[in-house]
Amino acid sequence: MSAYDYDLFVIGAGSGGVRASRMAAGKGKTVAVAEERYLGGTCVNVGCVPKKLMVYASHFAEDFHDAAGFGWQVGECTHDWPTLIANKDKEIARLNGIYQNLLESAGVEIINGRARLVDAHTVEVAGKQYTAEKILLTVGCTPILPAVPGIEHCINSDQVFYLPEKPERVVIVGAGYIAVEFAGIFNGLGCETHIVYRGDRLLRNFDRAIGAFVSAEMEKKGIHIHYLAEIESIERDSKGTLACALNDGKVLHADQVMYATGRRALTEDLGLAEVGVASRENQSIIVNDDFQTNIPSIYALGDVIGTPELTPVALAQAMVFVDHQYGEKQRSMSYDAIPTAVFCQPNIGSVGLSEEQVHSQGIVADVYTSEFRHLKHTLSGNSERVLMKMLVRQDNQQLLGVHMVGPDAGEIIQGFAVAVKAGLTKQQVDETIGIHPTAAEELVTLREIKYRVNNPG
Repeated sequence: MSAYDYDLFVIGAGSGGVRASRMAAGKGKTVAVAEERYLGGTCVNVGCVPKKLMVYASHFAEDFHDAAGFGWQVGECTHDWPTLIANKDKEIARLNGIYQNLLESAGVEIINGRARLVDAHTVEVAGKQYTAEKILLTVGCTPILPAVPGIEHCINSDQVFYLPEKPERVVIVGAGYIAVEFAGIFNGLGCETHIVYRGDRLLRNFDRAIGAFVSAEMEKKGIHIHYLAEIESIERDSKGTLACALNDGKVLHADQVMYATGRRALTEDLGLAEVGVASRENQSIIVNDDFQTNIPSIYALGDVIGTPELTPVALAQAMVFVDHQYGEKQRSMSYDAIPTAVFCQPNIGSVGLSEEQVHSQGIVADVYTSEFRHLKHTLSGNSERVLMKMLVRQDNQQLLGVHMVGPDAGEIIQGFAVAVKAGLTKQQVDETIGIHPTAAEELVTLREIKYRVNNPG
């Protein structure tokens, strides 16, 4: 008989927690998972899934416009925000049910409530204590709001999914993927949309050329971007209008102000300090390569450990964790060449090194680029353009990075992620026959070197 109630107790039923729970139970282990809010975590409820649905919704206005060039006569169109939100909520509820069925069918016990560490082998939920040989923390992250006068009038990137009414004017603070994605969503749905950012460029963690290209396309679509600007205060008048006073003297008036300025690990009142689990200043949990904390029986993975905050990363980490704990230790975790997409409009797809990373690492690399108008827009009249960029190591011609801005960029770059991860060469790409006519074929027909990074001569 085990000395513990469970072999594994998981705190947090997000993507990583659910995957680890199911896989461990599949190995014959007794598993429980505690969740205080909703099954599926950020991705399913207030992240990837509902956001992508809203991106789809917002792009129809552009599609209706583009249809005219192909002979379609589309009459006056209006958008009903409550219908979108209700249908989105219905789909999320369906996914919540699927996650519940997956856990229950695997034999995982679901415990509803906020879990807290008591000691190295004990967890407390709603006044009841449970023991486990191993405890896994997968609590994720939550948005943070800065200390700005009037911040109580603003919403964060979780709350935006539950707005009862569509704002006619919206101000978004931030320059990361969440900010630019929601700028595209609101703008596409007909809202006057402003981005306020204290820096001089959007998407600073992406290749500079990609960020600049997207910014220009966003402005062409009517989004107002205020660089080197900060909100000093927000005031609400008697009619509910929010006045955002900027540091350059401008005042932006809006119905909603959304902050997308960062996230923090959701470790508050988790009992880390009391049990002695080491964490960083930003509250993320410190782990080794096996996801083990400084307390041998306590592990953590996903957004809460400071690795790339991406659902597929958490899923991969969960598989590695289960294999190392209950399997044959054949899996390993690599953070190299993780493909990413930003569902701004137009989309971004990216894998591998940016030009800035290549430069900082001193790698001599050839840069290939192509900018063109998508075939669809030769008839639509839409001025949107596509950008593709490839970085190739000069000495052995290995692919270092592939980046794209344009329709379905994420779908296209997923395939090229395999090529980058496998270390394929430019010659192998050149020898690949393109699919015609597609935008993707441009990536296998790039022939002219535009310039060289770190050119020794």
